[in-house]
Amino acid sequence: MSKSYEMDMCSGPLFSKILVFALPLMLSGILQLLFNAADIIVVGRFTGSTALAAVGSTTSLINLLVNLFIGLSVGANVLIARSYGAGDIEAVHRGVHTTILLAAVSGVIMIFVGIALSRPILELMGTPEDVIDQAVLYIRIYFIGMPVVLLYNFGAAILRAVGDTKRPLYFLFIAGIINVIFNLIFVIVFHLGVAGVAIATVISQTISAALILYCLMRTDGACQLFPSQLRIHKEQLVTILRIGLPAGLQGVIFNISNVMIQSSVNSFGSTVMAGNTAANNIEGFVYTSMNAVYQTSLSFTSQNIGAGQCKRVDRVLIECLALVTVVGVLLGNGAYLFGRQLLGIYSSDPQVITYGLYRMSVVAVTYFTCGIMDVLAGSIRGLGYSILPMLVSLTGACLLRIVWILTIFQISHTQLTLYISYPVSWVLTASAHLLCYLIVRKRAFALVQPGAASGKEPACADD
Repeated sequence: MSKSYEMDMCSGPLFSKILVFALPLMLSGILQLLFNAADIIVVGRFTGSTALAAVGSTTSLINLLVNLFIGLSVGANVLIARSYGAGDIEAVHRGVHTTILLAAVSGVIMIFVGIALSRPILELMGTPEDVIDQAVLYIRIYFIGMPVVLLYNFGAAILRAVGDTKRPLYFLFIAGIINVIFNLIFVIVFHLGVAGVAIATVISQTISAALILYCLMRTDGACQLFPSQLRIHKEQLVTILRIGLPAGLQGVIFNISNVMIQSSVNSFGSTVMAGNTAANNIEGFVYTSMNAVYQTSLSFTSQNIGAGQCKRVDRVLIECLALVTVVGVLLGNGAYLFGRQLLGIYSSDPQVITYGLYRMSVVAVTYFTCGIMDVLAGSIRGLGYSILPMLVSLTGACLLRIVWILTIFQISHTQLTLYISYPVSWVLTASAHLLCYLIVRKRAFALVQPGAASGKEPACADD
């Protein structure tokens, strides 16, 4: 890999490097969301509100089925970042080849899982009859492209681990433009509706995955990929699973609560579903911007622990918390302030816009608390503790929401009661994560060995 794309996270000014790392990640996340946003806008404008509801109702289900494997990319990121920070190039090499093969195998498995489970789960979610057939069609086509989805995400995790967040941005920009072009062609010219936007999404994701694999094969750095050397290395796989599985399971179970919330939204009818879909998509741009800071805290913490730079770990957390709060407050409140105009992009139906704006008044303006929660979890994972933040998140966010829906929402069956479960769960979970970080940091610092793979002596056992 060209040295110009790598980043030394373990020395020099910290905040400027955090910004340089996080900003391309934010833009990459926004471009990735444009895949789904383009689908929703095109079908909402040219096919109708039923198709809009169909595509939007698949989001929580897709996340539910995919997040386990996306969580494994977190494990790959931590593994490679630690090895890179420790200067163990051979461990980086083994990690890269294990990661890519794991992504390819997982993607093939997910094709069959997605096709088999799409209709049964959508039926359990109470998806309306006028929506479910189109939703099933969208999901099944989407999951045919799951191998390239995972190859892109795992490949991007490898590049992030060594500080390269720019090239994934370039690749997504190219794929995003192609996605929009094919959306318009398939829907307006060929009248393929929901199937058309799904096919366009798969094509664009294939292009982004091909570009990132080509990048890894052509690089001359530690992360160079040799297809003939693809194999599972047991030590690297164990580390990826140890860190990534809890993160993935958290995502899966977390999305069970989101599926339940989507089911509750479905009970209000297709118009409310459409408004919720549009608002949720706009809020997604806020979330992905904050999630970039989460990814930053994860990578910076992992590299610095690998290098034994423990004092910088606390600074990483503080500066990432400050950044995510500013991003969340500005973007969340800005989205609500211009909500009517933004929602109008997705639908011209006044009722859909009204329902969407109502959700944003509760969720978008408090979204920064979700960012704080995630950054704290990212720092804990970067320290090598993945089960603890999983348990805290599942209890504070997932379980609380489920209990909320089964109790308080049943007593007061309103949209406000449903939506307010989000900020309540975020604040409580963030508070628990902060307490956990303070507890585990000393233990992590005492156990860390800079370059655990290289055999160097601990540098911060008494830090």
